[in-house]
Amino acid sequence: MGLLKVSVIFLLSLITMTLAEPPGCKIRITDRGLEMLKAETKRFVEGELSNITMPEMRGKEGRFQYTIKDVKITELNLTSDLRFQPDVGLLFEVQNSSITLNFQRRILYWLFYDEGAINASAEGVNIFTVLHLIKDQDGRLKISNITCNAFITKMRARFSGTLGRVYDFIGTLLTTGMRFVLNKQICPALNHAALVLVNQLLETVPVRTEVNSYVGIDYSLLNDPVVTETSLDMDFRGMFYDLKNENDTLVNNAVNPVLREYDRMVYLALSEYFFDSGLYSYFKGGLFQTQIANERMPKDLEMLLRTTYLGKIMMLDPAFMEHPLSLELEVTSPPRSTIKTSGAMVAVNCNVKVLVLPPGKPAVQLSSLTMEGNFNAELIPLQGPLKTMLQISAVPLINNYIKRGVQIPLPDGMDFIEEVVEYHNGYIIVGANLHFRTGLREIIERKLSGETDNSV
Repeated sequence: MGLLKVSVIFLLSLITMTLAEPPGCKIRITDRGLEMLKAETKRFVEGELSNITMPEMRGKEGRFQYTIKDVKITELNLTSDLRFQPDVGLLFEVQNSSITLNFQRRILYWLFYDEGAINASAEGVNIFTVLHLIKDQDGRLKISNITCNAFITKMRARFSGTLGRVYDFIGTLLTTGMRFVLNKQICPALNHAALVLVNQLLETVPVRTEVNSYVGIDYSLLNDPVVTETSLDMDFRGMFYDLKNENDTLVNNAVNPVLREYDRMVYLALSEYFFDSGLYSYFKGGLFQTQIANERMPKDLEMLLRTTYLGKIMMLDPAFMEHPLSLELEVTSPPRSTIKTSGAMVAVNCNVKVLVLPPGKPAVQLSSLTMEGNFNAELIPLQGPLKTMLQISAVPLINNYIKRGVQIPLPDGMDFIEEVVEYHNGYIIVGANLHFRTGLREIIERKLSGETDNSV
């Protein structure tokens, strides 16, 4: 019975794995990419800690009465690290750092009254923060929780003013209270930074968005990110759809891209399905059909047509040689891509009509035929006049849409640079480095003000 139960569980697990939807797009952020984020993260955290506000403190010790107010953090000297936390998310750690503060004092001792500034330093500042990363209900990367521990080893105060030396002995009393209050403020500030501000930044990542007025793209996460000591991997649906019929989508039967590299900051893998769903959506939208005539007719295409159909034109009417030609082209089925280690190809099937356009008279058909061809990504001319005609006419029609580009699933203000493309069987991998067009804080502030960066 026990063996049967184990076998059933194994079978169900195998079926679940088999039925799981493969991603059309994968992104890997490596520890090299995380290294670049360290400086931005440190700068962002310093900005959040600098904004800490502390309440006014009042107290009495023997004949001393004191008030402390207007507490401001004037300097942070943080030694920090950012790294992956396996199976969880990210770890941000601050060790043996210092924070300099300035605040105003009012002290009454017997009949003596004194006020002035106090400069204090918190030393041995240690912060341990873990960000838990998940896929939310909309398929977006999100920080679901933050684990934070912060403590300050010691705090010192330096007094100024008439009775500065007299008050040095009550410094321990004041700094103990300040250390306690500051300790209590650090983690709430970081909680707000992560759960509110950073999550707002993650909301700028496109999940289901319009590419143009014809098609959209679905970049929703299929599952929670996979985090190891050296990388963070995310599986996205990577599917285009027709905006007029969003439920008419292509089934993903492509291979699951495999990422093995770690040398660059980020890797983007795109399967054949990513491209095929785009071609399918444009086809379903009725965009792969056109008429090429008059000023839209390229000179090389016109010359090819006149050469190919010279005999037919002369048989019909030699006067037709002076009249413009027209090429009507309609892609009859969704183009399909094939990606191999040798490169990428696109298969296209078309109906092609060639007509002559006598002025003031109905068009005269010279030819009607069905054509098919495979074109590589570098658009190398194929042999034969008919395939060359398809190359000149059909490929620009398709490229007119698919080469306009789409936004990749990165937050606003972040770009790929120094890209390198590798071809594999069934998918391509783009290795790149990351670049911030602006700082993390500036990106978030722009998001809060309602601005959007559309330059990706």
